[in-house]
Amino acid sequence: MASRISSPPERILRPLFRAAKDSVRSYRAAVCKTLKKPLIVDEMPAVQQLKNSQVRIGVHYCGINFADILMAMGLYQEKPPLPAVFGGEISGKVLEVGSDVKTVSEGDHVLGLSFMGGGFADECVLDSRTVWKVSKSLDLKDVAAMGVSYGTAWVSLTRRAHVQAGESVLVTAAAGGVGMATVDLAANVLNAKVIGAAGGEAKNKLVLQQGASNVIDYKTQNIREKIKEFTNDKGVDVVVDSVGGETAIECIKSISWEGRFVVVGFASGEIPKIAANLLLVKNCSAVGVYWGAYNRKKPEVLAGCINDVLKMLEANQIHPHVSRVFPLNEINEAFKFIMDRKSTGKVLIAMSNSS
Repeated sequence: MASRISSPPERILRPLFRAAKDSVRSYRAAVCKTLKKPLIVDEMPAVQQLKNSQVRIGVHYCGINFADILMAMGLYQEKPPLPAVFGGEISGKVLEVGSDVKTVSEGDHVLGLSFMGGGFADECVLDSRTVWKVSKSLDLKDVAAMGVSYGTAWVSLTRRAHVQAGESVLVTAAAGGVGMATVDLAANVLNAKVIGAAGGEAKNKLVLQQGASNVIDYKTQNIREKIKEFTNDKGVDVVVDSVGGETAIECIKSISWEGRFVVVGFASGEIPKIAANLLLVKNCSAVGVYWGAYNRKKPEVLAGCINDVLKMLEANQIHPHVSRVFPLNEINEAFKFIMDRKSTGKVLIAMSNSS
């Protein structure tokens, strides 16, 4: 009679299972487990095997965008499944590449964009199409600060508004992330005459330092009156607006003949209702910019933007402004810093790799 083969006793298998579990590599990340609750820094299991087109990046810095905060609050139009790790623009060093990746190699410094989040972590895996090699001479803080903000600003100014040298460009929320990038590119690359609008003397001083010719203080000055003064009653050729609400209406009323109004966001929380007759009587146009949508609709446009602004950064033509860097375990304080309107330009999260 054949002998019965018995399974090893549990007391023998248990240490083996524990060892296998312990061998699964993990990394730190700021995790959203419940909407409207603080993010929790926790260990996340690492992707064990890369796909052929993927790149594993040791993240040094990740920029905060307002969309990250809205997603954590459950107020964004796209609601990812929980638990979720947010953060979409990173800088860091390549740790590993898939077998088909030819554009970057292990050890390269890179800029990475993720439209599915994952950046507020020590490690991030991205498709190689949204990873760009950068010079090791560049400060990785600058690299993380420029992806979304400068990409949005560059599309707004060139592809959507077609700004020409010498034209006047009004930038609202000019001390914010996209605002500072728009001022920088319009003034220092396109040689436009930039008018920046921001709240308070300190913020407007920064806008002037970034390249604006004139500034308007929301708190004490009237936009239409100052535009008339700065343009000799002509009006501005282009408006890049991130505020919305009544500010947007005042800007449209201040636009010149055949001017262009570019909608980038609604920081005021109010979506303006634009009367078509305002556009008609001045032969002006209103266009929108949702930069992230280019990744789905026309990825070559998005890639071209990043290539353009990286060349400008390497040539020292542009100067991203970072107001503060928070460590990963203070990410909730970083969100509050932005929500309290204390930030200017970009706020970054630093990972353990950056030390």
